[in-house]
Amino acid sequence: MPALIRDVNRADLAFVLHVGDMQADGAGYTSGALPCADATLAMRKAQIETIRHPVILTPGDNDWSDCHRAVPKGFDPAERLAKLREMFFQGDESLGQRRLRLVRQSADPRYAKFRENARWDHGGVLFITLHMVGDNNNRGRTPEQDAEYAERMAANLEWMKQGFELAARGGYKAVMIVTQANPYLEETWNAAFKRRMRIGPPFATPFGFADFLAALEQEISLFERPVALVHGDTHFFRVDKPLRFAQDPRAYENFIRVETFGSPYVHWVRAIVDLDDPQVFSFRPELVRAK
Repeated sequence: MPALIRDVNRADLAFVLHVGDMQADGAGYTSGALPCADATLAMRKAQIETIRHPVILTPGDNDWSDCHRAVPKGFDPAERLAKLREMFFQGDESLGQRRLRLVRQSADPRYAKFRENARWDHGGVLFITLHMVGDNNNRGRTPEQDAEYAERMAANLEWMKQGFELAARGGYKAVMIVTQANPYLEETWNAAFKRRMRIGPPFATPFGFADFLAALEQEISLFERPVALVHGDTHFFRVDKPLRFAQDPRAYENFIRVETFGSPYVHWVRAIVDLDDPQVFSFRPELVRAK
């Protein structure tokens, strides 16, 4: 982490996006740094605050929804989510040494708890964070977590809808959506293409990203300008176009997906915005050599 922060601090950046999972899922921790504990979250926040750029964070499953299986002490995921919101999402500015003003979904009284969902604009592009987490988006384990999932996803879908409406109305040239979870975009493929690419059925039922994929497909079709989805979760750096028509194997030409590096690969990805480029976005891996 220190080498990564040094590398990021040397770069000339408008802001930094952190796609969650600030801590591991329980392996490798000691009694002095328990996974999910307040002290561990405080340590991670202190590290983030040493970054000289604005930092916009979206939560990951390791940060709260997986905390019931932390070793040696488990936590209540709902309580950890409340603590995460308290520690990392106060006020209407980003983290980091240089602050960036954000519009938070919590400004709407109907969604007052969802401070982590934010948006801002830069260089003709609208950026939107959505709180979706890996491990099936906190769905399918307990009735309480299913209720949390349903409430949070209703907020996410409304926030995304409002974002695309704003982008269309405001003449933005592109939209970037930032979330932690890999939503398994391959689930938009038809059966024949899945067989061809050796893609099996979803790993969990009920599938925690079905509503998001349906809404994303609709928004991309209506917007017709470049849309990038940036996520983490499965620790596999890639830049591709996996979102396809349900009855047609062609990819959506205005959509691109970027998955960032994950442990043990401690690197970062540079996003470049060029409004003279019809695709608007390009992405470059930045490898941290120093350890």
